[in-house]
This record gives sequence, structure tokens and C-alpha cells, in this order.
Amino acid sequence: MNKKEISEIKKQFTQEHCAITRICGCYVDGEGERKADMKEAFLSLPEEEMFKYFEILRKNLSGTLGKNLINLEFPLAAENEGSTHDLLLRLRESALTDDILLDTFYDKLLESLDMEGNFLILLIHSVYDIPGKSTDGSEMFDASDEVYSYLLCTVCPVKLAKPGLCYNAEAGVIQNRVRDWLVEMPVTGFLFPAFQDRSTDIHSLLLYSKDANLFQNRLIEEFLRCTLPLAADSQKETFNALVEETLGDACDFEAVRAIHEQLAERLEENKENPEPLTLSKSEVRSLLSENGADEEGLSHFETRYEEAAGSDAPILASNVVNSRKFEIRTPDVVVQVKPEQAALVETRILDGRPFLVIPMEGQVEVNGICIHTDVTAEEAR
Repeated sequence: MNKKEISEIKKQFTQEHCAITRICGCYVDGEGERKADMKEAFLSLPEEEMFKYFEILRKNLSGTLGKNLINLEFPLAAENEGSTHDLLLRLRESALTDDILLDTFYDKLLESLDMEGNFLILLIHSVYDIPGKSTDGSEMFDASDEVYSYLLCTVCPVKLAKPGLCYNAEAGVIQNRVRDWLVEMPVTGFLFPAFQDRSTDIHSLLLYSKDANLFQNRLIEEFLRCTLPLAADSQKETFNALVEETLGDACDFEAVRAIHEQLAERLEENKENPEPLTLSKSEVRSLLSENGADEEGLSHFETRYEEAAGSDAPILASNVVNSRKFEIRTPDVVVQVKPEQAALVETRILDGRPFLVIPMEGQVEVNGICIHTDVTAEEAR
């Protein structure tokens, strides 16, 4: 799924466009025991409750694609009879009206969740009558030829409200507030099936993780039986290691700056594209080859890449380069420059030692104080 497709489904979680048929859930205590279940026709809920659920559901489709939102594919072996994939299909077909299927789903999911404290599992079924699109991209609501039927599962921590004082209007007094158990925004969840190319893709799903660097590993591997993706910080670490090892002695300031500039330029060119910019194994190899890697360094590249990222796993460009800053860090000093001005920073050898050189032009401030940077003719010599 790309950004536009995610946004299209996210827009369904409003009162105007809502087509949620049913909402179910179970409340789990800190010991992992199910304490209460709920099953409701969504449109029968009080309006205020509906709005609170809309907020939670939209959050489950929020964040950065490739970081908080990850497209996952089911391996062929994970789609056999009796698998989670099979269970999800049957849950969708039942529109969440089969209690036995729901119990099975909750039990299997609880076995693979790593949650501390109390939490709530929510599961909705919804349908979306996909409008057709004309040649100019405008929607034609009377030209729909497919209904997208889907499930969205979300897992929300439930925490005790903070202690405090409140005003009791009836008694006219300030008193200790009753501490309620509050449902917080989700930490993980998934949309199934994926809404791919504005159509149903039962072989994929969209995973949500509040923390882009901390996935529910057992949920992905044991429950969904999908391949665990590299987290955002792991992708950056992997890319940095590949650059250092492949370039070897050629991994100098100029080479790394050139790599940063090329990736930042590609990100800028791709910013209007709903698909995030990814780097394939061959693209990373070409990037390194263009910036100083020799044949000896490249001879081991494929092995290093596959060991670190997987044979066909792409790397998200936005995870490995910060297009908003260019940073140089030493044990004692950190220098940050706007990427488009990175060429202002140079390296020089002075008295046999390497230095970073930055021109002091225009207004220069030190601790907020403007300083004079005029150089006399004698000093210039």
C-alpha cells in the first residue's frame, strides 16, 4: 500500500463515510487473562463513543510508510488451511459474527503479544464500496465495481489515570479525583487484507507499530508467520556498515558527503510520489561503486548485504539519510549543516593534522552574540 491508498482507507473512519459493520474486542489484565469481551454493531454505538473509536482506528493508519507502517506479504506456506491467514479470511467472511472464530483469534493473538500491564484488543469489520476514477483522477461514485471488505485489528494499552484533584459540581467542593482505567492510543495493529492498487490483496497486510524501532516480533513471526522486517534504525546501521566496509580506505569525508547529497537529491525528486523511495541491493552497490568502492571491496558486497538485510530486502532511503541536515561528529564537537550547504564544509591538512574548515561569512553568532569576522590584509597573509 502507498500513502494515497492508506489515506483513502483512513478517510473511512469518520461519521460521514463510516461503513464499519461490527466492532469486537477483549480486555486483558496484567497477567494476560481475558477479563471482558465486547461485540457491538458499530452504528448502534453512542455518537461520542464512535468518535473515540474513530480516533483510535485512524491512529492505526498513521505514521511514516516504511517506518511505522510496513507492508508485509504472507509466504505461500503461511496461507495453508488452519493458518492465521485462513483464520483472518474466515473472520472477514463472517463479518465478526462467529464467536468461536473470535475466541480462536484472541487466544492465538495473546500467545504472541509482548505487552506489559492491561490492554485492549479491538477488531473491526468494514466494507468500502471503491469508487471508480475517471481519466483526470476524479472519483466516480456511481462507477464502483468492487467492494473492499476488511478487518482492522488494534492493540491499545489501558492505564490508570494519574491521581489529582477535581471539582465536584454537585457538592461544590474540591476533592480527590476517581482514577479510571483509560484506553490509550494503539501501540501495534494491522489491516487485512491490504488495499493494494485500490483493490483487495489477500496475500498482504499493512502492519502498524507506534515505535518504528520496536516491532512486536512474535506477532509478526509466530502469529502472522511473515518475515520480520528491518526496523528503521537497523536499516540505517546496516547501510552505514555497508558503506564503511565496502569503501574501506576510500570512506572519506568527500565520499560520504557525495553519497548523502545524491540520496537527498533523489528523496527530493521523489517527494510527490505516493510510493516511498527504496534502494535495492543493486542500487546500493551502484551508489558505492560510483563513490570510490574498488573491485576488492565490491567483491564481498552481496554477501555482506544478504547477511545484514536479506537477499531481496530493499532499504528505505528516508531511513538511512536525513534530508534536513548534514552532520559531522567527533568525540568533542558536533557540526550540523543544511544539506544544500554541505559543500561549505571542507577538509584541510594543517601542520600535519586533519581539520574541518567552515567559512565564516555573513552574520556569525556565538551563543547568540554577533561577532566580527573581518580579516585584515596582514591576517590574510
